[in-house]
Parts: sequence; structure tokens; C-alpha cells
Amino acid sequence: MSKAVIRDRWAIVLSEFNEAVTERLLSGALVRCDALGLDKHCIDVYRVPGAVEIPITAQWLAETDRYSSMIALGCVIRGETGHYDFVCEQASQGCQRVSLDYNVPIIFGVLTTDNREQALARAGGEHSDKGADSIDAALRMQELYVSLSDV
Repeated sequence: MSKAVIRDRWAIVLSEFNEAVTERLLSGALVRCDALGLDKHCIDVYRVPGAVEIPITAQWLAETDRYSSMIALGCVIRGETGHYDFVCEQASQGCQRVSLDYNVPIIFGVLTTDNREQALARAGGEHSDKGADSIDAALRMQELYVSLSDV
């Protein structure tokens, strides 16, 4: 992936629930920005209580027309009840709806795992760094948008 200088603004909407995991996701995203030479001052971070609050926050941000991309970071860990399914569905469908309604990419970096170990492994652990991956995805979407505007 090529280095780029982002002159516009991106927003990261970060769930505080499962904070040990979500802070690692945020750290991975910001470290990836440094590695790519992206200006972290052009990235605003908004903290919300949980994953269900991500879509409405993304909608409020989209309404400002300040952001060319948004990244949703969170972690939902399966419990003993059906609550997990409702939270995952509301978060993912809400982000998709806002993305389509406002024509702004929202990268869905919300981990949905069976347990804490899986979440940590995907938040900069042995399997991946979904925070860093989300920055790469946002950059690719921005590059794609620019290339399509030339068509």
C-alpha cells in the first residue's frame, strides 16, 4: 500500500465496552497511521459506551459532512444469552445503513468473538490487528473513490 497524505478528516467511533480490547484496536489503528505517514491530527476519535451506540454516532458525524471516511471499532463477546446476536446485528446493520444513506464509507472494525482470548488475538495479537486493518481499508476505499471520480 502506498503512503499517502490525507488532507481531509476521518472519524473513528470507538466503543468503550470491552475497553482492554478496544483500546488495543485504537492503538493499532494509530500505529498504522504513523507507519503509512498519515497525519493523525486529521483523525478524530469519538468514544461511545458500546457497539449499539456506534451507528447513531456515525450518523451524527455523517450529518456534519466533515469526514470522508469513518471507522467503527468495538468488541462484542458472546455471552450466555441472545443479547450478543442483537448487538452484533444492530451495530453492523446500523453502520451499513448510515454508510449507504450518507455516501461515506464506514469501515466495520467491530470484533464479534466467542471469547476474550479470540478478541485479544484479533486486536494486535497472534491472528491480526483489526485496528490497523481498518486504517488500510479506509485508505483503500478513499483511493477507490478518487479513481472512480476520474471515470
